Amino acid sequence: MEEAAPRPARPSWRLIAETVQRLARPAIDLVLPPRCLGCGAIVQDTASLCPSCWRSVTFLTPPVCASCGQPFTLPPPAEVEPVCVACIAKPPPWQRGRAVVRYDDGSRRLVWALKHGDRTDLAPALGAWMARAAADLVVEADLVVPVPLYRWRLFRRRYNQAALLAQAMLRALPAAQRPRLVPDALVRVRGGTQAGKRRGQRQRGLQGAFRLRPGVSVRGLRVLLVDDVHTSGATFAACTRVLMTSGALRVDVVSFARVPLPGG
Repeated sequence: MEEAAPRPARPSWRLIAETVQRLARPAIDLVLPPRCLGCGAIVQDTASLCPSCWRSVTFLTPPVCASCGQPFTLPPPAEVEPVCVACIAKPPPWQRGRAVVRYDDGSRRLVWALKHGDRTDLAPALGAWMARAAADLVVEADLVVPVPLYRWRLFRRRYNQAALLAQAMLRALPAAQRPRLVPDALVRVRGGTQAGKRRGQRQRGLQGAFRLRPGVSVRGLRVLLVDDVHTSGATFAACTRVLMTSGALRVDVVSFARVPLPGG
């Protein structure tokens, strides 16, 4: 009895959609040419910056501090673990940290547009850059957790920019490399802005500000915390302590922008 020939595998809907999008892209670009993420000038590729905006953004490249992502002015000796003086003097509660860009005038425009200007269309590009900058942290994580907003701020803004970045970061990776995203794992139970405060004031203001949502378990898991800007590290530290107290095996952090340390 002859065996029936195997049926050819049916293409997935996702593959079909990607093929249609790829074929339609030239026509779409002709009618709606891609625009610079920063200034809106016409650019060649989607989700990119024009040459002027690109020059205004300082991308953080190795060597950087393994703990906080701060770039080194001078490369550390090869035999020494790349940790900055600040992290040696006062080690953060998390293990490793990464960031994409230096928080300066160029990157501030992108952050504020996403955060306060309803430019949620920026998240895919910024998240993809974060995926490249923190690739080693992402693939080793079990859970990805965005830093939460206080409920009234979330109500006014309508979205959590950290959650959008976390989602976009994972979408930029192959499905097999994506850890699980838990967008509401942490809850901010007390409001208050940290803008303009010194490091000590930020730390005191965030004491008891976060908790793990009931029903969420991080015990024995490696967690990657995500936020838009790493300023003093007080927010990351407060969230990390909650996760570690709840049994997390390890916490790493990644942000889009990193505020330089004094003298950095």
